[in-house]
Amino acid sequence: MAKILVADSIAKEGIDLLAKHHEVVVQTGLKEDDLCEAVKDVAALVVRSQTQVTEKVIAAAKHLQIIARAGVGVDNVDVEAASKHGVIVVNAPFANTLSTAEHAFGLMIALARHIPQGHASLQAGQWNRSKYTGLELNGKTLGVVGLGRIGTEVARRARAFEMRVVAFDPYVSDERFSAMGVERKSLEDLFAESDFVTLHTALQAETRSLVNAELLAKSKKGIRIINAARGALIDEQALLDAVESGQVAGAALDVFSEEPAVGNILTTHERIVVTPHLAASTNEAQDRAGVDVAEQVIEVLAGGAPRFPVNIPTVAAESMAVIGPYIEAAAAAARVARQLATGSLQKVRVEYLGEIGNHNTKPLTLSVIVGLLDSVTSEKVAAVNALAQAEAHGLRIEEESGPAQEPYANLVVVTVGTDTGEERVAATNTANGVSVVAINRYGVDVREGGSQHYLAIENVDRPGRIGSVGTMLGGWGVNIASMSVSPSDGGRALMLVGVQRELTDEEFAQVAALDGIDQVRQITL
Repeated sequence: MAKILVADSIAKEGIDLLAKHHEVVVQTGLKEDDLCEAVKDVAALVVRSQTQVTEKVIAAAKHLQIIARAGVGVDNVDVEAASKHGVIVVNAPFANTLSTAEHAFGLMIALARHIPQGHASLQAGQWNRSKYTGLELNGKTLGVVGLGRIGTEVARRARAFEMRVVAFDPYVSDERFSAMGVERKSLEDLFAESDFVTLHTALQAETRSLVNAELLAKSKKGIRIINAARGALIDEQALLDAVESGQVAGAALDVFSEEPAVGNILTTHERIVVTPHLAASTNEAQDRAGVDVAEQVIEVLAGGAPRFPVNIPTVAAESMAVIGPYIEAAAAAARVARQLATGSLQKVRVEYLGEIGNHNTKPLTLSVIVGLLDSVTSEKVAAVNALAQAEAHGLRIEEESGPAQEPYANLVVVTVGTDTGEERVAATNTANGVSVVAINRYGVDVREGGSQHYLAIENVDRPGRIGSVGTMLGGWGVNIASMSVSPSDGGRALMLVGVQRELTDEEFAQVAALDGIDQVRQITL
């Protein structure tokens, strides 16, 4: 059972799900130094947007495997530092799609019809109908900056209101634009033609202050701007100046460059509608985000792959359904091969036999690297930094795919090459879990689970070898938990002896010196 720190408020459903599998500690509102202390012994850190997960925090968390952001972006997580330290970062990109789209559309309607101002006026005892004359959305042009999931949902709703929709997104195909009935525009043309513009793009170096004084000066006079994405997409002073000059008729904002935005220059202007970062604040979105990240945390801590990784390659759901059950098998084969190998590690060849070889095997290869290097370096090795660690160790990686090998539907075969030779190990996943099914030329059946110690003894295949090993171990009081023998065609056999503890160097040497014993290795699973 691992320890999980929940540092921001998430849905109770998510916390309850985590608590079914692990120890959960909820501590919110922690500053950096307090957070560094709190994460020292945790395997997973769950946050929303308030907690800042800096490199200092990540470095302090020596056992951290995963950072889960219960929301769309990861602006508050140092993803580069997480990758450097071998920590997986995940988020919940689909959880608030509908909530954010609906809020953005609601802001547009509120802006067009002066709803907040009319509400405040009437509550103040005034009846100013003529002052708050609005305009219809029907027939107007909506410019969507970023035609991703949320932008797409806003565009669909705008089409239902019979608006003309144009969009700027260089990463979306012409076919998708056409299928949605949306016109592609450059950013400048979009601002020049649109009556309303809604922002739904990610915050990156090139998009910071995307909406600036120069762009606003070239925009259609009287344009209205909606932002429910990231506050820093807009140069706030430039927007305020444009609203006051009349170049921009108004704005509706849910996000700001710094939050809480109390005292922000944009929050008190009469032609700017503001809400305190409410776009994702629906019961449905919060429940989805909490459950989505909880499921991923549980999966990663169990050795699986997350659905929405930020800093490791993503894999299509249909591929993951096939390869997912073999991720741990890949690591198991690599761990056994590493323990069998002697000498300096030079290369590794991975064979994917069966249906798994027809899919994206990247996660399997990363798992092999983790299995090989995790215990041979002082640095943490995980899927997020496995390739970098392999390169740092000068490890050559070769990959092959081939047909299934009876009787197994799928096999992961790892061959480790050193300066003294090769060791070949095959593993698969069965109804009973991960099994190592071959060691070099010997067929075996070794199941992973818990801490298990084995002696892998290659010996002359003749009577008495098992008895001599058993007698020696019994003399030391070493209990034998299991024993199997796999003969080969060359008069040799592999004896796998499950023992309750590792042998000392002296005991190991005495077993190796027994008559008819060719080689002894110890394996821990």
